[in-house]
Amino acid sequence: MNASNTIAAAKKGRWAVAAAFFANGFVTGSWAPQIPVFLTRLEISEFTLGLLILVFGIGAIAFMSWCGHLIARHGSRSVMRWFGIAAAFGLLIVALAPNVPLAALSMLLFGGVIGGMDVAMNSNAVAVEKKLSRAIMSSSHGFWSLGGFVGGGIGGIAIQTYGYLAHAAGVTVVALVILGFALRHLIVEDRHVAAEHRKFSLPRNPAIYLVGVMALFSMIPEGTVLDWAALYLQQEFGADIATAGFAFGCFAGTMALVRFLGDAIRNRYGAVTTLRVSSLIAAAGMLVAGFAPTPWVAIAALAFCGLGIANMVPIAFSAAGNQPGMSAGAGMSVVTTMGYSGILVAPSAIGFIGGHTGFAPVFVAVSALLVVVFLLAGLARSADFVPVAQPAE
Repeated sequence: MNASNTIAAAKKGRWAVAAAFFANGFVTGSWAPQIPVFLTRLEISEFTLGLLILVFGIGAIAFMSWCGHLIARHGSRSVMRWFGIAAAFGLLIVALAPNVPLAALSMLLFGGVIGGMDVAMNSNAVAVEKKLSRAIMSSSHGFWSLGGFVGGGIGGIAIQTYGYLAHAAGVTVVALVILGFALRHLIVEDRHVAAEHRKFSLPRNPAIYLVGVMALFSMIPEGTVLDWAALYLQQEFGADIATAGFAFGCFAGTMALVRFLGDAIRNRYGAVTTLRVSSLIAAAGMLVAGFAPTPWVAIAALAFCGLGIANMVPIAFSAAGNQPGMSAGAGMSVVTTMGYSGILVAPSAIGFIGGHTGFAPVFVAVSALLVVVFLLAGLARSADFVPVAQPAE
């Protein structure tokens, strides 16, 4: 394949992986409106529901840590095909579970295939970045956010109109149609990249674990706002439910917007500078939210925080997939597992602390984690690209 055909294939691959991100976000977002039905259908308590959601997280982390080995052996395109098709059926399997034991097994599998697909699609996005010599990771995550918005937004209406089982089946069909396009056009990594690290082992380079810390500290704020911002506004400001709902909504809105602009920003200013500025913006927003005198100041501060958070995880993932001396799959497996552990583990710890101290000190403490990302930002240098010569017309 000549240089012109390689670039053309990479451009198709760029939109294919974007479609995969959308499909993953769509299936994940479609789970949210299923939760109330899931609770009443199985006649379980909120505590049991929390345990089942934890099982989802355990499945995701377990498959994420294993997926790097599979990608190193078979390449991200092949692994994406396996996990992508399985992920399309994940919500339907959960909706069909008739009792708690089978629901636990289905949640474990649902989390596993979603997590495995997550690692594979991020690894493939890194491969596209290498082919094109420019960033696409932030906008790819923007498509995930868009998919989650669509899935969550129309899910409740679909369930109310057609029932939870028809909704789950419809989500499966839509995801399969999208993936039918995406899986045909995903690019294949260079042979020597996919062949590395055939034996399953953890990377020995300590830098990859520091990048994982950056991802962890970048994702904890997202989980904090998602799970506790509304309660913070209700308990400490007396905000009504409608006002409290704006906390995560405004945060997610600014984050999604900037993710679609983030690649251009990063291509112009570089990964390190973008990450440093982003982490300071996020830290400032979180700090102001912790000291806010009114709920609307807190909402505005969280929206400002979303501007910074948007690009931090995509840059960390790009840095992971471009670490010298290791395959994209191996680096991505470590960093995604560490990063998503923050969303899965941190909310319970934050809830425990917030219950004893209030949530204002929690938001201030989380801002300190973002300062740590600022200090570690130099490790994102591997996410930058050296321009390659374009083929002559």
